[in-house]
Amino acid sequence: MINKKIPTPEEIEREIQEFAQQKYGGSVRLINATTVHPTPEPTEEDAPTPKKTFDLKFELKPKEIKQYLDRYVIKQDEAKKALAIAVCDHYNHVRECHENPDTADADYSKQNIVMLGPTGVGKTYLIRHIAKLIGVPFVKADATRFSETGYVGANVDDLIRELVTQAEDNLELAQYGIIYLDEADKIATPPNIMGRDVSGRGVQIGLLKLMEETEVDLRAGHDVASQMRAAMEFQKRGKVEKEVINTRHILFIISGAFTGIENIVKKRMHQSRIGFNADIASRTDDAARYFESVTPKDFIDFGFEPEFIGRLPVHVVCSELTVDDLFYILKHSEGSIIRQYENAFRAYGITVLFAESGLRRIAEKAIEQKTGARALMTVCEKVLRDYKFELPSTGVAEFVVTAGVVDAPEAELNRITEDTEYNRHTVMREQIRRYEAQFYAEHRLQIQFDDEAIALICERAPARAAAENSNLSVVQICDELLESYQHGLNLIKQNTGQSAFTFPKAVVENPDTVLEEWIRDSYTTKR
Repeated sequence: MINKKIPTPEEIEREIQEFAQQKYGGSVRLINATTVHPTPEPTEEDAPTPKKTFDLKFELKPKEIKQYLDRYVIKQDEAKKALAIAVCDHYNHVRECHENPDTADADYSKQNIVMLGPTGVGKTYLIRHIAKLIGVPFVKADATRFSETGYVGANVDDLIRELVTQAEDNLELAQYGIIYLDEADKIATPPNIMGRDVSGRGVQIGLLKLMEETEVDLRAGHDVASQMRAAMEFQKRGKVEKEVINTRHILFIISGAFTGIENIVKKRMHQSRIGFNADIASRTDDAARYFESVTPKDFIDFGFEPEFIGRLPVHVVCSELTVDDLFYILKHSEGSIIRQYENAFRAYGITVLFAESGLRRIAEKAIEQKTGARALMTVCEKVLRDYKFELPSTGVAEFVVTAGVVDAPEAELNRITEDTEYNRHTVMREQIRRYEAQFYAEHRLQIQFDDEAIALICERAPARAAAENSNLSVVQICDELLESYQHGLNLIKQNTGQSAFTFPKAVVENPDTVLEEWIRDSYTTKR
């Protein structure tokens, strides 16, 4: 019998190093602390790294969460309410368990969520901002990348490990995180499937285990780097500490378009009303309308396991966006894609102004793509790609994205770069329109310069700036013209009730004279 020689630590390290270089190339090198700093006896450095702690202080109320979400996602009010309530219920319970571990044994159904709605309506955006507000790690993944454990494809346990990574290895923080699984409708099991469904039912069963409560080993068996760290730890300390994370307090949210489930709901509702003069047949086939009536039985008929859908008690419906919704997102949302383009041009010293007509046209083109708010960036990129390429190499310092730019970007780019006067007038016209909007926001008086008045302001502005050797802006000129108008127009409003005013060319030529005449007339037509 041949006795195999037991390898020394140095030989083990050398073999691991050779394996790493063969797999990952010569740029990878493992450094063993015991080789660089050999110590015959264990030191404080050999002791395990203390676990990071986390103090969960959740004091938010549902209205506060919704108000925060309103800043970033427009519409979807019912969805925001449902999410805010579910999140508060969940994290209030988590806080109680954190403060009083005895309550952990109390009966409580975790508020896991299923979200229904077409693509691009803000489902992911809502959850991402909720996680940001609360201060917990957030992991998003597509359900289609997973398969049942033991088969080719990602393992659902990897979601938990990724949550730990997002928490920067703070295990306690990670166990309060949020896992968001998109395109979950794709793991529904077709009713006519033959054989084992490893990417549908198998994934549902794997997720069911996580959603209930289980402990996940943070060292994955298929993770080479994890196994190598374990080998190094064993060599260094003579043992390997098992690291696990409990999923009890992790909030799970799945979402998808669930195309076709509205037909299941419609059929059920129609059958239940046969013989009772039901109005279901006369209702428009609006998917969101039927989504609001979805039941666990409908999800089961769609292809989900009863145990799986039973762990998702909260149903949230997001409605499809309209042109007005997309326009509002562009103009008012704090997360508007317009901010990104403003920053991109600002990096080259260029100011881009988006006219309302341009924003409206972007929204109209985006709605045609049927992908919700995601289409806004697609349209903007197509329109402004050549502008980002050409303008930084020109002398253009500012320009306006008008409806004309959106409809004919190439032709307008040529005019902007070749006709300085045209671009200057376009910019000043937009600045005047913004001044009008600001005047209304401050004084609740709607003013509008007519075309002749705007043309005269645009003509006078550069002449004034040149004569005074200053950078006199259109806003400053308008301020000078309307210095007395706030008080005067409010007096007219008090006398006549009029709150909207159109300013002709005469206002630019003789502002005080025109205002005095308007005030006199208001007394003769006083209500």
